[in-house]
Amino acid sequence: MKKILIIDDEERMLDLISLYLSMQGYSCMKATSGMQGLEILEQERIDLVLLDAMMPEMDGWETCKEIRSFSEVPVILVTARHAKEDIVKGLSIGADDYITKPFDEKELIARIEAILRRVNKHPVVECNGLLWDEEKFSISFGGKSLVVTPKEFALIGKLIKNPNKVLTRDQLIESLWDDDTETEGRTIDSHIRNIREKLRVVGFPVEEHLKTVWGIGYKWVQS
Repeated sequence: MKKILIIDDEERMLDLISLYLSMQGYSCMKATSGMQGLEILEQERIDLVLLDAMMPEMDGWETCKEIRSFSEVPVILVTARHAKEDIVKGLSIGADDYITKPFDEKELIARIEAILRRVNKHPVVECNGLLWDEEKFSISFGGKSLVVTPKEFALIGKLIKNPNKVLTRDQLIESLWDDDTETEGRTIDSHIRNIREKLRVVGFPVEEHLKTVWGIGYKWVQS
């Protein structure tokens, strides 16, 4: 089930959108401010964000900028303003799409589904010459292929697709092991050791990118 985060300072709007999306089979989380939304994104695995543009303190544009500083999660900007410059502004700071209020519920679902289809086309992710291809289940560097286990492949993918974001061991376990409650943090550590060694063997500068955040987890550093 895809999880959507709705950020809007109007609780009535939050409840209405959440109710409708839930009826369409989506799991919803709600935030009444940009700061609260950012905190949720740091802690939860979110598939798409519906972000209201006009909010007090931290508006939707500023919130979108902050989201893009650590996440590539798709963002649909929801705005009551129809001015072309506002729409261009939203897209230029990292929003994937926009929808203006009042909007048709079917149009909202169509936009959400279109973005999720695009995101789920299994793109090739590249970092400093390292290629991670989900569709082909392959990782290569400098023409050399890495032989990895399915969990190692998924773990590298989770990190490389969330550049510069610290992922806790618990987040990685929840994401990659689902409901296997017997999996512990040291299992993640063991996989990370194996991944580092395999990347070193093909000559990839793993120390520059795969960082340990002591006591918390790991992050993939990418400029």
